[in-house]
Amino acid sequence: MTDKNTITRLFHSFEDKKLLIIGDVMIDAYLWGSVDRVSPEAPVPIVSLNKRENRLGGAANVALNIQNMGGIPVLCSVIGQDAKSEQFFELLDEEGLSGEGIITSKERLTTVKFRVFGNNVQMLRVDEEVTRSLNAEESEMLLNKITTMIDSNGIDAIVFEDYDKGVISPKLIDAVLKKAKAKDIPVVVDPKKKNFMQYEGVTLIKPNLKELREGLNLNGELVGPEQIQKAVLALQDKLDVEIVLATLSDKGIFYSHKAADGKRETGAIPAYIRDVADVSGAGDTVISLAALCVACGAPVELMARICNLAGGLVCEMVGVVPVNKDKLLFEALKLM
Repeated sequence: MTDKNTITRLFHSFEDKKLLIIGDVMIDAYLWGSVDRVSPEAPVPIVSLNKRENRLGGAANVALNIQNMGGIPVLCSVIGQDAKSEQFFELLDEEGLSGEGIITSKERLTTVKFRVFGNNVQMLRVDEEVTRSLNAEESEMLLNKITTMIDSNGIDAIVFEDYDKGVISPKLIDAVLKKAKAKDIPVVVDPKKKNFMQYEGVTLIKPNLKELREGLNLNGELVGPEQIQKAVLALQDKLDVEIVLATLSDKGIFYSHKAADGKRETGAIPAYIRDVADVSGAGDTVISLAALCVACGAPVELMARICNLAGGLVCEMVGVVPVNKDKLLFEALKLM
């Protein structure tokens, strides 16, 4: 059991930590309804619409999680110059998040994920998006914005939240990592396949099993603790990262921490038993807590335990929902 005072102090230390979040932002749109018949036109259910709802998604959900934990998120991304971008800025305003770091472009669409729920079960998802890489002008504007934010905000940690929608590129990663190194700012990464091997030398990388397998070009599934540990250590060596935090779905989290003397501390944290309603957004929550813990210099095992607990908590709710700080602290004090 972790000392309760240690946990409480860590949660208090999240307050006012400034984290720069770079990545793909989006709107998570929900259509809620009921189903009691099948369409005569095709063998598909008819959803009688009861409610529409828009929420912040992607890197914006990471920002929201960090804010809910008491941190100060600084969000940088590129979205469309369209009606959906207006909705996105309205959602930021409703949540008290700044849009200062958001660039709009006529060449892109604002990403929207439409999820259709019937009788509280997700039946369909429709994605409206552009996934091509930013053009040269957009990339330069974004990098200039990021540089300004780093220079003027006293950033405690940088988060790359990559959804493979085109905002993050190898050139951008390289430029930001050089800037972070010069200012001694830790960098944490939630990767996707396209840029997976570009994050050499970052402080922490958080792949899930699918990302770990694809990123290392492994054949077959990663099953069993020995295979997982071997893959994690291989990734740690290839990218020369200090911490790998691999999320294992209902199996919990595996972590490896490389100390300054080269020795490695590894461990597996089993998942707490939960009534899982929806896994959407769990990865966003985990990387948010990991980034805050890195910014505060928390012990890696404690960080892994808190991230594991936080990811499980948000899976109890339907849709993308940020973690509640009071509830997480209560659970941590009770279970850890």
